[in-house]
Amino acid sequence: MRKIILAINPGATSTKIAVYDGTTNCFTQNIKHSLDELSQFAHITDQYDYRKQVILDVLKEQNIDLKSIAIIMGRGGLIKPIQSGVYRVNDLMKEHLQSGYNGVHACNLGGLIADSLAQMIGLKEAFICDPVVVDEMDDLARISGNKNFERISIFHALNQKAIARTYAASIHKPYEELNLIVAHMGGGVSVGAHRKGKVVDVNQALDGEGPFSPERSGTLPMNQVIKACYSGKYTYEQMKKMIVGEGGLVSYLGTNDAYAVEKAAQSGDPYATLIERAMAYQIGKQIAENASVLEGKVDAILLTGGIAYGKPIVAYIKKYIGWIAPVEVFPGEDEMKSLAMNALMILEQKIEIQDYK
Repeated sequence: MRKIILAINPGATSTKIAVYDGTTNCFTQNIKHSLDELSQFAHITDQYDYRKQVILDVLKEQNIDLKSIAIIMGRGGLIKPIQSGVYRVNDLMKEHLQSGYNGVHACNLGGLIADSLAQMIGLKEAFICDPVVVDEMDDLARISGNKNFERISIFHALNQKAIARTYAASIHKPYEELNLIVAHMGGGVSVGAHRKGKVVDVNQALDGEGPFSPERSGTLPMNQVIKACYSGKYTYEQMKKMIVGEGGLVSYLGTNDAYAVEKAAQSGDPYATLIERAMAYQIGKQIAENASVLEGKVDAILLTGGIAYGKPIVAYIKKYIGWIAPVEVFPGEDEMKSLAMNALMILEQKIEIQDYK
């Protein structure tokens, strides 16, 4: 049986693709899209044909025979809240991805492109797994403090789940038997409390809840935000950018490059040092908050994402939370491998495929 897997992961300014032959990675490529290239499209969904063609061009360059591909797995997008797992791309999912049912992001293109390519090469269907809207939150965690607003689950589910399972395998224990805190630290920072295989609480990093990050403001003093909204100085779009895109490191230091901030701090810049430590401080506080969610019964704390490459900030975070549980660091993200391994489990009939309803 063929086991050639194509994984597709669209991001805001890049499209990652990978081809696996079973567990062997044939190649992984991060295709960068310049702002000039993307500026020609009014809406993210308008990028569909452009990104699909870019993927086809790279597969041709890599001499991948499209007919050899046995399964295509796309990154899941902002659809309805669903349980963790693998889902087939159906008509309802495509409708919700196209319309931006739960928000608009480049990840919405993952399932759409995967489905289109699957049809092109004669496959019956395409799949997604562990999209950002995975919702396993406890009812207690949904209460915000005002009945007009509810806390919701949108986070880096694919990487958090992948890293949690990777750690569990490394200690020869099922993920479903462990209590873990996983902090994904990238353009946004999401910190999840994983209780026996379910993320029972997590900050909604997409809209700015939790620690600040390279480009997101995180939780802000609400009264000051309300005053800014009604000050007449800012439009709705400007306020949104203040929270996501122009917050965090961008706001304080004019860059979303955490490594550049690290180098500035190491060179003796006191303000860069303050802001770097403040980000670590807030991430530490969020981790400690999740320790209380798990009632102090934490088997391990896992730090992942691009920022986890930074030794100074990791050291700062460990200083704040190392007393809670052992801390393990998994720099970068494992999303492409996770997509591919879920696809392999489908091919080997080792996982249940769910229907999106």
